[in-house]
Amino acid sequence: MTRRLGFFTRLLDAVPPAERYRLALEQIAFAEQAGFDTAWVAQHHFRESEGGLPAPLVFLSHAAARTSTIRLGTGIITLPLEHPLRVAEDAAVLDLLSGGRFEVGVGSGGTPSSFEPFGRVSAERAAVYAEHLAVLVNAWSGGDLGGGNTLYPAAPRLLDAIWEATFSVSGGERAGRSGNGLMLSRTQPRPADAPGLTLAEIQKPIVDAYYEHLPAGVVPRIVASRTAFVADTRAEAYRYAEIGLARAVKNFELAGFPVPDSPDLGQLIKAFDVHVGNPDDVIESLSADPTLDRVTDLVFQVHSVDPPHPLILRSIELLATEVAPALSVEVSRL
Repeated sequence: MTRRLGFFTRLLDAVPPAERYRLALEQIAFAEQAGFDTAWVAQHHFRESEGGLPAPLVFLSHAAARTSTIRLGTGIITLPLEHPLRVAEDAAVLDLLSGGRFEVGVGSGGTPSSFEPFGRVSAERAAVYAEHLAVLVNAWSGGDLGGGNTLYPAAPRLLDAIWEATFSVSGGERAGRSGNGLMLSRTQPRPADAPGLTLAEIQKPIVDAYYEHLPAGVVPRIVASRTAFVADTRAEAYRYAEIGLARAVKNFELAGFPVPDSPDLGQLIKAFDVHVGNPDDVIESLSADPTLDRVTDLVFQVHSVDPPHPLILRSIELLATEVAPALSVEVSRL
C-alpha cells in the first residue's frame, strides 16, 4: 500500500506564543516544499507545556494562506468542549479559503481539568462527543438546524474529511461503521494487566474493528501518528532525545505510562514508542511496526524529543528524502 506522508505538531517550541506560531508555520511550509501531503495541528487549552494552540481553525486559516498544496488537518479538535455549529461553520469557511484542503480530525479527549472552565464534565465526554459529531454531520449534510435554517456556506465535501481519534476498539468500530477516517496515536498507555504489550499489539484490534465495520465500497482512511526524530548522525539524535525524553517523563507518568526507576535512554525510547537516530536507524525501527502496513497516512511528529527548530526542519527533510521512500510512502515535491 502506498501511503501519504504527514507532519504533525503540538506547537511546543520553547519560545513565546507568537514565536511558536511563526515557527510552526515555517515547519508546515517547509514540509510542503519537502513533499509532505498533510500537516496536522493539535488543540490544547490552558497548559503551554502540553500544547500551544487553543484555536486550531484560526491558525490553519493563516497556514492555508501560506501554502498551496499541503492538506491541513486538526489532530484533534476536542469536540465536547466546542459548540458544534460553530465548528461546522468555521470548518466550512476554512475549507473554502484553503481550496478544499481541510481535514477534520475530532476526538473526545483532552485533559480532564480542561472541561470545567467550559462548563463540561469530563466523565460525560463520550456522550457529548457523539451528540456534537451528529450535529456536524447533519450540518454538513444540509440538514435542518432548527427554525428552518441550514448551514451557510454549504460544506458537503467535509462529510468525507472526518477523522476520529481513539484509543479503543469500540472507537475503531464507531469510525469504521460511520465511514470516517481513523486516527491512531503515536503512543498509548499499556494495560495494567499487560504492561509488556507493544504499540502494534495494542492498536491491531482497533484497526481490525475499523476494517470489519467499514461499509462495503467505502475507501479506508487510517492515520498512524508516530514520533520520529531523524538527524544526520545517531549521536546527535540521541543527544537531543536524552534531553527531551527525560523532560517528558513526569507527563508520561501522569498519563499512566509505566516508567522504570532511573531509566536509561533505551528504556525511555521503548516505553514511549520513539523512533530516533540516523535515517537507517529510523527506517529499521519503523519497518518493525506492522501497523504501518495497514494505514493510508503515516504522520510524523518530533514530540516528545522536541529538538530545536533547525533540527526539526532537518528531520522533516530527512524523513522526506531518506525515510519515506524506504517505507513506500508517497512524496510529492513541488
